[in-house]
Amino acid sequence: MRTARVLVHLAGTVLLLAACQPTEDARQALAAAQLAEANKAVAARFFTEVWGGGSEAVAQELLGDSYVGHMTGAPAPLDREGWLGFFREFRVAFPDAAFTIEDMVAAGDQVALRLTMRGTHRGVFNGIPPTGRSVVVSGVSIERIVDGRIVEGWVTNDALGMLQQLGVLPAPPAP
Repeated sequence: MRTARVLVHLAGTVLLLAACQPTEDARQALAAAQLAEANKAVAARFFTEVWGGGSEAVAQELLGDSYVGHMTGAPAPLDREGWLGFFREFRVAFPDAAFTIEDMVAAGDQVALRLTMRGTHRGVFNGIPPTGRSVVVSGVSIERIVDGRIVEGWVTNDALGMLQQLGVLPAPPAP
């Protein structure tokens, strides 16, 4: 009798454990959510430590060897070395640049960010001599991340607004 009760208890425990096992769909959803969070952490680090903090060492760590960067208005995509050159010029021009991540959404291997950059124009940027003016520029960036490294990026920002704030172009007329 005691053996029968033990077997019934064991059978109940096995059924309970089987019912608690996640389905394949649940495992895949959990893995996708974990990947999205990991990719968001990489993208956040890219904008806080690299763009905002000026860390070329972190840029070297996070950018994939075959990185391709697409920038609105650029004549051609940038490779990794071209991006690093642009980044260096940007940090000289805006040494106090700070980036605020306003929104961030991840899906698959991509992270989309809505950003605000604040900085003071202290060095030559795209041929524009330093003006000493402060700017606030909004933009959107999409980063494709594979194995914890950014392999491709797309960025667009309010370049017209930036040029107006720098005094290179006139501000729009008041309504």
